[in-house]
Amino acid sequence: MTVDLAVIAAYLLGMVALGWWGMRRATSKSDYLVAGRRLGPLMYAGTMAAVVLGGASTVGGIGLGYTYGVSGAWLVVAIGVGILALHLFFAKRISRLRVFTVSEMLDLRYGGNSRVVSGLVMWGYTFMLTVPSTLAFSTIFSGLFELPRAVAVILGGSIVVLYSTMGGMWSVTMTDMAQFAIKTIGLVLILTPVAIWSAGGFSGMRESLDPSYFSPTAIGGETILTYFVIYSLGLLIGQDIWQRVFTGRDDRVARVGGIGAGVYCLVYGVCGALIGTAAAVLFPNLANPDDAFTLMVDATLPVGLAGLVIAAALSAVMSTASGALIACSTVTSTDLWPQVRRLFGRDGASHGGGDRDEVASNRVFTLVLGAATIGVALAVDDVVAALTLAYNVLVGGLLVAILGGLVWKRGTRAGALASMLTGSVAVIVTMALTGMLANEPIYVGLGTALVVYVAVSLLTPPTDPAVLAAWQSRLRGDDAPEGPGPHRPPWTPWTRPRPGTTDPHRPTAPIAAPTGRTDDEKDRNTR
Repeated sequence: MTVDLAVIAAYLLGMVALGWWGMRRATSKSDYLVAGRRLGPLMYAGTMAAVVLGGASTVGGIGLGYTYGVSGAWLVVAIGVGILALHLFFAKRISRLRVFTVSEMLDLRYGGNSRVVSGLVMWGYTFMLTVPSTLAFSTIFSGLFELPRAVAVILGGSIVVLYSTMGGMWSVTMTDMAQFAIKTIGLVLILTPVAIWSAGGFSGMRESLDPSYFSPTAIGGETILTYFVIYSLGLLIGQDIWQRVFTGRDDRVARVGGIGAGVYCLVYGVCGALIGTAAAVLFPNLANPDDAFTLMVDATLPVGLAGLVIAAALSAVMSTASGALIACSTVTSTDLWPQVRRLFGRDGASHGGGDRDEVASNRVFTLVLGAATIGVALAVDDVVAALTLAYNVLVGGLLVAILGGLVWKRGTRAGALASMLTGSVAVIVTMALTGMLANEPIYVGLGTALVVYVAVSLLTPPTDPAVLAAWQSRLRGDDAPEGPGPHRPPWTPWTRPRPGTTDPHRPTAPIAAPTGRTDDEKDRNTR
């Protein structure tokens, strides 16, 4: 136990050290919120996989395998399919937008200001996603070290808040890469084969368990469909996921790295189900299936390796918690706080101080929201209900307006706002009538939002052609507000365009170079 504790302590200290390193890199708003949009394919794939594979995918996925056998993989498989669909069909356009939040995308597409509605829905989703991720610390720490639940939540949550606050997305990215490596080694390469071997191999498991454990549909067709509707569709539009898309150096990085992350998720889901199936052989009749993970680690792994696998589970929880926290902070600072300032008669934009003030204010938002998350996690117990509510409202409220804007030119701002409001209300009302964990709310919300979006869009004037033209220009990468776009090389604002170029964003005559280096030069030198 002492050796395992030392391994886990070293891991936690390493996360804080990476957070400190990230703080030195985060010198601008772009650095803090989207890692400067500089990630290559490997780092992009690692961070994308890390943020979507959290405690629910790891501890919960193993628990589903314990209960249903190999069909318990469907939850994580649905997550992997969502990541693949996002990067095959939408990531190219999303990456070229060069925005920070989903709500900014809606404003670009529809014109006007719809951030209050979409921002509130997205804020609720990201905050509620952070809470169950923080709660999962109690399952890991309490199960293995008999720590009180409150101590476990505060310990794990505080470390996540600390490194996320210090360096923002740079810290989250570096810790995610470490966590991705530890998860791969600890859970995929060590625990999975050891668990199968300890249960007597596949032949031994077949002899000991009911044949339903090896049926791919034992969990139920309706449950499988609901997983795809909630998680696959939810991952297409979540702020925590889009914010990782924004970190890619260009749309090619996003596409290649995202496909790699999606495939990894499929493998991870199968491994979790197999570990749970093996646990059903060794520890039948558990009262709580989620205990299968800690029991398997304790019973099958030697000292040291057990600590590494526990660190892997902590990695899964921390990566999701930090990703959701930084996403919630971004929505707060970019979409909601400017609206609050306007209510009090103050300009919604930040004043003075430039990048340093923006980074400092984002750190404050991250710290405050992180503390609030820990407080809420200490007060609630039902992790599944919190996660279900978050995804139901997100998908039922925002999916139609977001994807409609990407694929249907006739969609209007009035249609988008109406669909967001009616879809969210329909989900909440149906959940109140049928129960938090019922399958009906998501279908009612989606159906209502779709009908309202189409009807209101057709009954209202089309979107201003100038707004659509600006939107199409941004999708092509012509208008990149933060430096070079994905298809344009870096350039300095005092250079003459190359002969034959007609780029409207480049000056047509030389001008005196200012003193010091521009942000574009800094970005180029960093790359």
